[in-house]
Amino acid sequence: MSPGQQIAHGATEHELSELRMLIEERTGICFDASRARFFNLRVEQHLREKHFERGTDLLRAMRKSNLEYEALLERLLTQETSFFRYPGVYEAFEKRVLPELHVKKFWTNPRTLRIWSAGCSTGEEPYSIAMTVSDSGSFADSWNAEILATDVGRLSLKHAHQGVYTGRSLNNVSEKQLATHFSAVPGGQQVKQRLRNMITFTQMNLASAVYVGRMDLIFCMNVLIYFSEERRRALVSRFYETLEPGGYLFLGHSESISKMPVKFQAIVLNDCILYRKPTAEEAQESVLVQEGRA
Repeated sequence: MSPGQQIAHGATEHELSELRMLIEERTGICFDASRARFFNLRVEQHLREKHFERGTDLLRAMRKSNLEYEALLERLLTQETSFFRYPGVYEAFEKRVLPELHVKKFWTNPRTLRIWSAGCSTGEEPYSIAMTVSDSGSFADSWNAEILATDVGRLSLKHAHQGVYTGRSLNNVSEKQLATHFSAVPGGQQVKQRLRNMITFTQMNLASAVYVGRMDLIFCMNVLIYFSEERRRALVSRFYETLEPGGYLFLGHSESISKMPVKFQAIVLNDCILYRKPTAEEAQESVLVQEGRA
């Protein structure tokens, strides 16, 4: 293919490369060769719907206006998601992690549980987390659960904040959960205010190190795949530092941190892997065991 050949709606290979570089420069998100076809098709669709004749016109608009830049970014990042998308993860969260944290933090005052949904998209994940906590008998009334939900996409966050959902998004929500946590509104089912009050939605670029305070749990499902290896390492290290000792990191099924220089304990439960940050005592014991072997 010649350098000037047009392979998308008015975009040359060079212009597509410029678009990829602009996005990576601002967000750290990397559309590598494995996602080239997806990237090209989304750009083609965007150019057509926005009536840009050439890729240079889009580039110029994106550099001048954050709205134009974010519009393309939303199209590239928004994917179909749903409540309780990975049932095994929420089962492990409910049956293993929450009881463990309940015992660990029972005597703290106030009893606060802090959770970060990093890359929350249109909100199904943080609301699924909130429902699981709310439905857990030991946490329902005596705890203050704070969920920070962040995403780089402004439109996705707007959808999440409104909390109105329809169709396949609700497939894994039980009838009891629907009755307890949702109200019928024009256009779908809206998450009730009590649950929405548990969540703070904030625009955040994960490539920028923003202080969020200490967390007991971090959900970052199917987000690391968008970053380069170097940025993945930096982000996982940041998650490790952010977690309280004994806290947990949940990743997507296809994501692994086994080769990264962080000392998470990997716990396999059914079809998912949980990553737990050791307590100071556990970390010390591990060092002593390794020194004893040496």
